[in-house]
Amino acid sequence: MFSKILIANRGEIACRVAATAKRLGVSTVAVYSDADRSAKHVAVCDEAIYLGGSAPKDSYLKGDAIIAIAKQTGAQAIHPGYGFLSENADFAQACQEAGLVFIGPSADAIRAMGGKSESKRLMEAAGVPLIPGYHGDNQDAQFLQQQADNIGYPVLIKASAGGGGKGMRIVEQSSDFIDLLDSCRREAITSFGNDQVLIEKYALKPRHIEIQVFGDTQGNYVHLFERDCSVQRRHQKVLEEAPAPGVDAAMREAMGTAAIEAARAVDYVGAGTVEFIVEQREDSMNFYFMEMNTRLQVEHPVSEAITGVDLVEWQLLVAAGQPLPKTQDDLAINGHAIEARICAENPDNNFLPATGTLFTYQKPEHSTFNISDVRIDDGVREGDVISPFYDSMIAKLIVHAPTREQALARLDRALAQTRIVGLPNNVAFLRHILNTDSFSGANLDTALIEREQDKLFDQHPLNLSMLVVTAITQQLATEATAQRSSTDPFSKPTGFRAYNDYTRSFSLVYDEQSYRARISNWHNADCADSKKGSENLSSFTLVIEKEIANKQDNNNSNVAAQTEMAYEGQVSYASRDAHNHTLWLEGARISAQSWVHHETVYVFTDGGRDEITLIDIMAHVGEDTAAVGSLKSPMPGQVVAFKVAIGDTVKKGEPLAVIEAMKIEHTITAPTDGVVAELLFAPGDLVADGDELLRIDSEG
Repeated sequence: MFSKILIANRGEIACRVAATAKRLGVSTVAVYSDADRSAKHVAVCDEAIYLGGSAPKDSYLKGDAIIAIAKQTGAQAIHPGYGFLSENADFAQACQEAGLVFIGPSADAIRAMGGKSESKRLMEAAGVPLIPGYHGDNQDAQFLQQQADNIGYPVLIKASAGGGGKGMRIVEQSSDFIDLLDSCRREAITSFGNDQVLIEKYALKPRHIEIQVFGDTQGNYVHLFERDCSVQRRHQKVLEEAPAPGVDAAMREAMGTAAIEAARAVDYVGAGTVEFIVEQREDSMNFYFMEMNTRLQVEHPVSEAITGVDLVEWQLLVAAGQPLPKTQDDLAINGHAIEARICAENPDNNFLPATGTLFTYQKPEHSTFNISDVRIDDGVREGDVISPFYDSMIAKLIVHAPTREQALARLDRALAQTRIVGLPNNVAFLRHILNTDSFSGANLDTALIEREQDKLFDQHPLNLSMLVVTAITQQLATEATAQRSSTDPFSKPTGFRAYNDYTRSFSLVYDEQSYRARISNWHNADCADSKKGSENLSSFTLVIEKEIANKQDNNNSNVAAQTEMAYEGQVSYASRDAHNHTLWLEGARISAQSWVHHETVYVFTDGGRDEITLIDIMAHVGEDTAAVGSLKSPMPGQVVAFKVAIGDTVKKGEPLAVIEAMKIEHTITAPTDGVVAELLFAPGDLVADGDELLRIDSEG
């Protein structure tokens, strides 16, 4: 076994490799960029060496610098993790030439299987079923369009060197082909440095099922069964599970055998994943080879959970020349595991990646990088920053249970106990997926999210009155903490008044609708209701009014707001601190947690999470409204292209600009009809969140 390895990666996977290495007594060397100086992976490794600038090309893609650091620190091997250089054949070759062990397959195997076109030719020769498509070297745009026309739409354009869902475009009709091809090629160059593509028939109602394989230097091969990765957005995985629902023993054996033969064809060594597209028919499922990922996969923990195997340990053992610890007959499936990828993104805004600080990051009881009922693998801590330079994933939440139904319940519970505040995230969205009929009933395919969109997006599981009560309670608890030491009864938040009742008003915004809330008759409850126990409760009368319109008075000059009653009732509450509350509302006892960030109150209960804005009027005095007609960047990134020129007439929804962030292209559309008055940046420029990209004047 090695005594020291360098981990050529960052974030969660670097922490994951370091955890197993530490258990095996292997020292670790981390490398880091400017953006990662204080990152978790830097802290958990035994040594850490500065690598370069924040952009991947200036740091984690600098193979020569990484090799030099490995030799400088006395590392014997390099673990590439996933992404970055993990499937770079030239880097694997350079490691070997430098006398270092690349913890992965050989450079030849990476070249053979890493290129989608070449791998498909190999599989065709080996008799592995392939989906119809063009995998050749002719990259002329008109020729590729003709091939797509011959295959029949819809087709999928895929970057030949791609992976991780990047460099892929679905084309529904011939007239869209060239534009989508150009977009795919730009993303492929940015992500992989290679713009070669292949064209495939886009299978209807497809499932994405993959086989985890392993080979050693003695020529032994095993598979560790299958994972279903069908639930995807933007061709990137959201939920993964093992074993795959509906796969019987015969199909499992056939897919496993095909995967091993694929690995054997290139003398594969180490961990790899053979991915299949599974076409679902009424009475059967047919599988077709899609690609092989010549590295460890993000979703490997679900395979670890059902087999009891530490796959990173196997990687280190095999790379050190030892045989596989188990044969195929030694491996068996135990229970069911599901992984949820928790990402910094806004599902309700086309999964727009988000950046910012993890202001609050609380997790359920769990293990880290170890097989257990609830496991969380992450590379961040509360207070860390999610930057625009790398992937948007915050953490992986993995659960294991005897049955799929129990695993679903366990995952839903663990997600309900996960609290993230400070930037948009998909925790609530993941819970919505789990509770759809399609996912709970294992009616899986890659279009599940689109099919269930009415139940997934713009959901509000908590009602208005509960959100308002929690927001007010949070405010009162915060004030109580700040004023607890005061002896002045008029400064305390109890509403004490000598001669009249206390009334207090609040302005709130929920789901883009304005509300006014008023509390009165504020006092300590007498706890006479036995159901409420002996909690130190306070109580108030709450009135919520919805602002529904404006109207002019009889002189047509003054404007008066109209309101309608939204709620009126008595509320009791007890707050342990500013974040933990017990509420009595409409006869129900509710446990809630809340945090405030930039006036938004984030509310969490077992039934779901939601948010409401409690407006601080004084904080907005003197503010001007945003300039009408300006178009701002929704995220930090780089301008790829403008689709318009100064003087062009545009319609609402028309594409205006393309921004690249987190290795994904995002199209910015016109918010209104108008004429382009000014372009404020040029292609290639870096922009910050909120920077004005261009200005539009209204027509005429």
